[in-house]
Formats: sequence, C-alpha cells, structure tokens
Amino acid sequence: MTGGIFLINKDETLVEMTEQAYDSEDVLQAMLEKHPNLLAGEQVDSDNPRRWLLISREMHVPGSEDTLGRFSLDHLFLDQDGIPTLVEVKRSSDTRIRREVVGQMLDYAANAVVYWPIELVMSKFEQTCEHRSTLPADLLATCLDPACDEETFWQKVKDNLRNGKIRLVFVADEIPAELKRIIEFLNEQMDPAEVLGIEIRQFTGEGLKTLVPRVIGQTQSAIQKKQGQSYKRIINQHEFLNNLNDGGLKAFNLIFETAKEKKLTVKWGTVGFSLNVRKEGLTIPVLYGYGPNAVHGQSVITSFYGQGSILKKLDCDESVISNKVTNDFSDLFAIQSGNDFKLSIGDHFSDDQASQLALWLEGMTDFISKTPLR
Repeated sequence: MTGGIFLINKDETLVEMTEQAYDSEDVLQAMLEKHPNLLAGEQVDSDNPRRWLLISREMHVPGSEDTLGRFSLDHLFLDQDGIPTLVEVKRSSDTRIRREVVGQMLDYAANAVVYWPIELVMSKFEQTCEHRSTLPADLLATCLDPACDEETFWQKVKDNLRNGKIRLVFVADEIPAELKRIIEFLNEQMDPAEVLGIEIRQFTGEGLKTLVPRVIGQTQSAIQKKQGQSYKRIINQHEFLNNLNDGGLKAFNLIFETAKEKKLTVKWGTVGFSLNVRKEGLTIPVLYGYGPNAVHGQSVITSFYGQGSILKKLDCDESVISNKVTNDFSDLFAIQSGNDFKLSIGDHFSDDQASQLALWLEGMTDFISKTPLR
C-alpha cells in the first residue's frame, strides 16, 4: 500500500483519500467489464492511445480442437488495430500472483492463438452486445478508426491471432516485484506479442472513490523493439485481381469499370478495397470488396451502417437505404453481414449477376451524389 491522495473540492476543502484493497477479484473484474478505459490505453501507447472493445468476460480457452473450453480467461478485449488483449485479474493478497499466474497466462495465450477461430471471437462479441442490448455496429463504431470498416477489422483480428500478435495483461491492485521483473523480461523477449502489467489502485474517502491505473513492463528496450515491428502492406488492384477465381474476375473487373465511369475513389487495404464518393470534402463509402483470403471470403458488402457509413453522413431515413437492396436487389444481396448486406462471389458468378451488381453500384452512387449531407 502507498500513502493517500488528496482531492480539492470546489469549495476549496481538502478530502484525504486512503488506499483501500478490493473486496474481491470479482469487484475489479466487474469494473474492467464496465469501464475498459481503466486499462489505460494512453499509457499503453502514448502516440496512438488504445481504445478497448470488450469481446467477453470469462472467455473460454480450449485445450485442444475437441474441447469447448478447458480454461477460462478473465477478459478478452480487442484494440482498434484488432490486437487480441488477454486480461487476467488477481489481487495482491492472492499468493498465485507471484509465479503461478504467469504460467496460467502463457497457457491461455498458447492455446488461444491455435484454437480460437475468428468465428468464435465474433460470436462472443455478438453475445456480449446482446447482453448489453447494444448493436454490434454501434459498439464497433466507438473503437474503430474512421477509415477502417468492420470486415477489415475482423480480418486484422484473424491475422493477429494467426501471427501471435497478441497482448497479455496482468491486472492487480499492486504488482509485486517478482511479477514485475517477469513481465519486463517477457515483454523484452516476446515478439510480436506484448506483455504488460497494470496496477489499478483504489482510493476512497468521504463517499468518493478514485481509481489510478499505472502500466508496468514498458522498458526502453521493449519499446524500441516493438516500434521497429513492420506492418502488413497495402495491396493494389493488380495483386487483388491475381488472387480471384473466374467468378471474382468477372464481378470485380466490371466493378472497377463502373467505378472508373462514375469517378469513384478506390481506397486499398490489406485484403480488399472500398469504393467511395467524394462529396463536399467528405469521403462516403459505397461498398467494400474482398478477395478469397478475407474473413468472409470473396465478396462485396454494402456500407449502410457503422463508422463513416452512408447513414452516418447522408440526411436520409434508414428505410430509404435498406430499400436500395430489399426492393430490387434482394436476390443479389441475399446474406446479411451485421446490419449490412453481403454478396458472396463464387466461381460460377454469372454475367447477369455481375450486370445487376454494376447497376446497383451506379444507382447507389447517383443516390449519394443527390442526397444532402447531415
């Protein structure tokens, strides 16, 4: 325990707040579930503060492909770059915080990167949203960067899991010296994984409560090593087309022809692209296109909902937008992807389907151009 801290009220009176232990691990776990910002994203990355998306509390970790979950991780979060962040909570009074928790966390990590399919992670997130009576798209919009669409985000998560690019976080009211040394050592040695400790001290006084997080493990050596890591590069149209089957070539060649005719802006990512209308200085996405290596395979997805979407930028009703699919193109966009619509493009994608898709793209582009901004 440390000394107290002091709060000055508006009337200039001084309130002394003394450090108090948590009644149980569950209390601290519940606080993290409700207030993910306690993970101190601005300390984890001061240049680009982390924003946290809770996937699940008590996330099961299989020990093999045939088991549903031999272990149970306290929390699984994702940050805005799709980096899985595994959080294990212990009180300083728990003797397991010295060494046992390290082996436990490494066990979770080793199995998670092998036995967590992206579909499971997405399903757990949807369950969490349902429990909170929140739409997944709305919660994602609070975490994602404006230029990142949902499909690209989940692809990042999948890639990060596959490549072992994860973050292991030990949370406690106080991190003992033995654990601190282990965290610093692991964080310097592990690449591309990151290992951190976060102390969240609790101070109370006169009915008030203050929580003070502090990140541990970021030695200068570890920081330099992590900053030197390279990121996946952006693909181009030539590389994208080279990965497509016959149906994909038919569909996407026509899409690019239509985009050129309508003067749409193409923005490339690591596994796909977005087509965008430039309108009064804003970029409004019309659709997203993905190759066979994307999470949902070779496909096209509408951009009606989510961060930076059509509904966020245009002054129009939701029913008007959804009718752009359901009225005339319901057979084409037969699958829903969240609140948006998805068209899977298989090897036998027909000329008629490709023509319908181009017609829809032309109509949506004209609609966006004519509809006023919010």
